[in-house]
Amino acid sequence: MNLTKYLSDSIDQIFREAVRASLTSAPERKFLLQAAGVQKQAAEKRSRSEQEGVHIPPFLIASIATQCNLHCAGCYARANHACGDHADNAELTAARWGELFSEAKDLGVSFILLAGGEPLVRPDVLDEAAGVHGMIFPVFTNGTLLAGSMLDRFDRNRNLIPVVSVEGGQSQTDLRRGTGTYNLAARAMTEMGSRGIFYGASVTVTKENLDAVSSPEFIDGLSKSGCRLVFFIEYVPADGNVEPAPGEAERLLLAERQKTLRAQFQNIIFLSFPGDEKQLGGCLASGRGFFHINAFGGAEPCPFSPYSDTSLRTGNLRDALGSGLFRKIRESGMEEGIHTGGCVLFEKRTEVEAFLHRGSSPA
Repeated sequence: MNLTKYLSDSIDQIFREAVRASLTSAPERKFLLQAAGVQKQAAEKRSRSEQEGVHIPPFLIASIATQCNLHCAGCYARANHACGDHADNAELTAARWGELFSEAKDLGVSFILLAGGEPLVRPDVLDEAAGVHGMIFPVFTNGTLLAGSMLDRFDRNRNLIPVVSVEGGQSQTDLRRGTGTYNLAARAMTEMGSRGIFYGASVTVTKENLDAVSSPEFIDGLSKSGCRLVFFIEYVPADGNVEPAPGEAERLLLAERQKTLRAQFQNIIFLSFPGDEKQLGGCLASGRGFFHINAFGGAEPCPFSPYSDTSLRTGNLRDALGSGLFRKIRESGMEEGIHTGGCVLFEKRTEVEAFLHRGSSPA
């Protein structure tokens, strides 16, 4: 498989589907058509780099905040001590994030997924992202702060795409995220729908909620509120509780349900992680398709594999892609083996730690 071409073609398909899904919103459709042209240029940059022997991934994941206002059950970020109740003074500055975003665009990166903690507690970083025109920033938020001036920010800057986390209906969401969380998220989604803002929903899929969140009734409710993008994120037991994690039977069922949903709801884009990686020859972490930058600038293979031998406080993205840790993971072949779902690097964290300890200290 020519991974670079396959990923670029997949991004092109995402934009075509996004344009179709935004037919009722003239401002959003205009932005997406313009952004599609920028993304073609990004694909050409990646192709040229590939010919020079440098693989540039089309995606980055940036955890821009350590602070979060919720205590969600099974949160991998809290389990990894990557987030807490208060901001950490050692976080990267907004100006440094802006430099990294601009560098990513120059390299040919198409999407930077902003996460946390809760990314909306860093409006200064969101403003830096908004200024990188043509770059798309899906912002994964719990939705509780998505109101007032924050909602206006997303309305003004269409390259910031809110992705609101829900676990199903009110009872399921509040059980995991806290009482009242669902109503705040639902209110934000309704308001975004009324403004014609292109937004998505992120659903953590477990054995318990799979039937509910993959049902036509649940997706129909999202569609009617204006949602045009659904991420199904498989639960990864970072806190050690493996019971809720989907098994192979659940992954196969989710894949079949998505086929049905894509046919029934053609105004919604459905993406699955890490399930969709099976079609891409394995895990995309460590720079094959993306890598993760933590709130302090450490370049990590993946949010679920929080190990780093490279700091981006002063370094650059191109050098990070060639880091010893990333190179060892890619050369080991562990990402390209038979992919049965779940998080490969999380499951093989002992091997990843061994790669790290044979090299330099973590960033």
